[in-house]
Order: sequence, then structure tokens, then C-alpha cells
Amino acid sequence: MRLRDTKGIEVALTRKDACARFELPPDRIGDIVVISTRHKVLGTSESRHDLSGLTEPLRSHGGLTEERVPLIANRKIVLPAGHALRNFDAFDVALNRIQ
Repeated sequence: MRLRDTKGIEVALTRKDACARFELPPDRIGDIVVISTRHKVLGTSESRHDLSGLTEPLRSHGGLTEERVPLIANRKIVLPAGHALRNFDAFDVALNRIQ
């Protein structure tokens, strides 16, 4: 895939590979998944992204550099055996796993 060799691209995966790697639902994912490197945002072209009219900060989806999220609790967190925490587990932990 030529995308993998493009400056600013960290990962380019087929739907199948992306769903397996990131636990994504295949019916919600396009043909390819492209993730940029740190401090890069992907878009179509500069001329199609006029940010001058925004009144709020623009937010893109996070990249791999944003996967690590600090999680602090003042009580014990109980996880299933062998479960590795992921950034999107924060809601489950906060609502269901803190004793």
C-alpha cells in the first residue's frame, strides 16, 4: 500500500487488519484505515479546510500517540484476568470496575 510510505502516515491498514488490530466493527469501517504520525492531521486539501470560521477548537480522532491515558482511582480497580486496559476502557472502569 503506497500510503504507508507517505510522510506523516504512521499506519495504513485494510479494513480486515484494522478491525482485528483495534477491535473495530467491520460494518462501521471503510476500505482502509489511515493513522497519522504525531502532530499531523489528515484531510483532503488545505483549500477544503478553511478553519477561519471555527468558534471552537477543531478536534480530530486521536492517533496511536494518544493511546496512553492516565487513570487514577481512589479505590481498588478489579479487572478480568489477563485484561489489558485500553484508552476506551476508561468509561467501563469508572462505571463498573471500581469497588
